[in-house]
Amino acid sequence: MNSTGGSQVLVRDTFATAFAKNFILVGVWLSMTYINVTVVATFFSNQTFYQNPRYILFIHMVINDAVQLTIGISLCVVSYIYYSINVSICTVFMLVAFFTTRNTPVNLAAMAIERYIAVCNPLRHAQICTVRRTHLLIGLIWLMSVVPDITDLFVILATEPLSFFYTSVLCLRQYVFKDPVLLYKRQAFDGIYFSLVFFTLVYTYLRVLFVARAMSTEKTSAQRARNTILLHGAQLLMCMLSYVSPSVDVVLNILFPGHILDMRYVNFIIVYLLPRFLSPLIYGVRDQKFHKYLKRSFVIAQYKAKRRVDNQEEEN
Repeated sequence: MNSTGGSQVLVRDTFATAFAKNFILVGVWLSMTYINVTVVATFFSNQTFYQNPRYILFIHMVINDAVQLTIGISLCVVSYIYYSINVSICTVFMLVAFFTTRNTPVNLAAMAIERYIAVCNPLRHAQICTVRRTHLLIGLIWLMSVVPDITDLFVILATEPLSFFYTSVLCLRQYVFKDPVLLYKRQAFDGIYFSLVFFTLVYTYLRVLFVARAMSTEKTSAQRARNTILLHGAQLLMCMLSYVSPSVDVVLNILFPGHILDMRYVNFIIVYLLPRFLSPLIYGVRDQKFHKYLKRSFVIAQYKAKRRVDNQEEEN
């Protein structure tokens, strides 16, 4: 199928295959949304978390990942229903997806630094990691995440005719942000961000590791912080797969020309969905304090649901 965005070949799944794929995606989204909503509700229902920079950064990442997940799955489902959508709408959705995707690794670096200060400089932790500075840090994270991609928008606004934004295209980056220079710029920024976040995690992990070995007391706390940073590193590597995802799509298209949609679907699940499972687990399950309140929230929710069912049975 030819369109304004360039030559696009219409390759579509059968109805049964498309239905199965979207059923799985929506099911995953509902499950993760339930978990994320419970985690967020647990945070906001307990003031003990409000003054703790660690949990503020954590809940910011959970909300960020929930938005990214919702946008990503919505675009995927819409692409199966309509195939092509208006360029203006596609651009807005993609920019939000870009911002939130780039947000996660930078937030991970900030959380690792907070753990490093808590373990390696505990006497100054309360002075350095204040709530106000945490909010300013979140603002800086968003600035760092928005600037690289918002400049791409300025480029297409300057280079594309106004009529382009009224056309419909397959909502993929290469069909909207078509200038080859933008690809090179994106790769440069991705390399810089990956390097900074990677070395931040390595440095904080090694410092916490040395402290854990040297300290005669609080070894458990230091070891827990070290394991948390290590999990952040694993999550970072999974998040970084999004940077090579376009190249992987090209390679898979060459190797499996008849199964590109299946390969792209699997790639989407591995790169964009799986890393979002880790955030609630790292703190929701491993963190003893948050786990206690989270478990209480689940119990209360189950109790309320049971009461509603009992009330309905009595009315009937």
